[in-house]
Amino acid sequence: MKKLNLGIIFGGRSGEHEVSLVSSKSIISHVDAKKYNVFKIKITQDGKWFLEDKKSVPVLINLAPEKGKLLLTDKSGKSLCELDVVFPVLHGPFGEDGTIQGLFEMANVPYVGCGVMASSVAMDKITTKKLLDKAGVPNSKYMWFTREYFAKNSAAVMKNIIREIRIPCFVKPSRMGSSVGISKVKHERDLEKAIKLACEYDSRILVEKHINGHEIECAVLGNSSPKASTVGEIILGGEFYDFYDKYVNGKSRGEIPAKISPRLSEEFQLMCLKTYRTLDCVGMARVDGFLSKDDNALYINEINTIPGFTSISMYPKMWAHAGIPYEKLIEDLIALAFDAHKEKNKNKVNFSSKSDWFKK
Repeated sequence: MKKLNLGIIFGGRSGEHEVSLVSSKSIISHVDAKKYNVFKIKITQDGKWFLEDKKSVPVLINLAPEKGKLLLTDKSGKSLCELDVVFPVLHGPFGEDGTIQGLFEMANVPYVGCGVMASSVAMDKITTKKLLDKAGVPNSKYMWFTREYFAKNSAAVMKNIIREIRIPCFVKPSRMGSSVGISKVKHERDLEKAIKLACEYDSRILVEKHINGHEIECAVLGNSSPKASTVGEIILGGEFYDFYDKYVNGKSRGEIPAKISPRLSEEFQLMCLKTYRTLDCVGMARVDGFLSKDDNALYINEINTIPGFTSISMYPKMWAHAGIPYEKLIEDLIALAFDAHKEKNKNKVNFSSKSDWFKK
């Protein structure tokens, strides 16, 4: 069987650039070389695209919707490759937020993971929480505001946070990942500093009530009939699961399965599947949540549509525990990309006013 050209796209214009590099290396090392020609495509932090297999040759992107492929050429227009399917490993803005997914849609090329809408909605924590509220999915109490509004009304905003959300609380940029820009505020005197830090990364700021409990996660895989993995738990090494705890000092660790009852594990899996469907996700996502120690209630925290794939990442580990090893997981994700692409291409894109439907 002819090998397919698989493009692994990594790096990107995001604060999570370095994490993406590590995730992509892990994925590349697990791709079946008998089935795929792997093209490693790096996006620099200033947005330039390079094909690493060609001694870091700068590339131009050409859309070929009639072929259903993404074409890469050099600056002279010489063809470098025609990608049959794309695996974006781009965490954070400009990669996980629907922007590059829109490019793939324009090219009509199959790609791994969620579509434009689900990616952009899941990337925005505020919008996600609003949709979860509407769907009746429990999540922590919150409030939000813009950077501009805070600049003009800082005293009133902080007073409202202290009264409504209370301390301790979490302050987050709405559209960032890997815990970049997030602070746990334990004292009122630290609130303004935490908000200003979040404002460095986004114009929309989320403040959430602190939930004292187990940090649990579940991996979801699938398109129209998604399935949930074994539930895992994050054993914290610090105040919370921040960037340094995740990727630098290695003090936190994952435990699979989570040390919670089978009933609560099943309930959390169902909540994660409902979250996945509410946001219209396809392909994959990791859903994070809490089991409160105060009232033994479950809450959804957030959903990640391009979860980490590093050696310490929970998404592949949870599926491995559930019986899907890393190599099979990559195969399944690529197959789901082709399935989602086939389903989308069933939709008509042309309409004529002369049609029988219009005459009715």
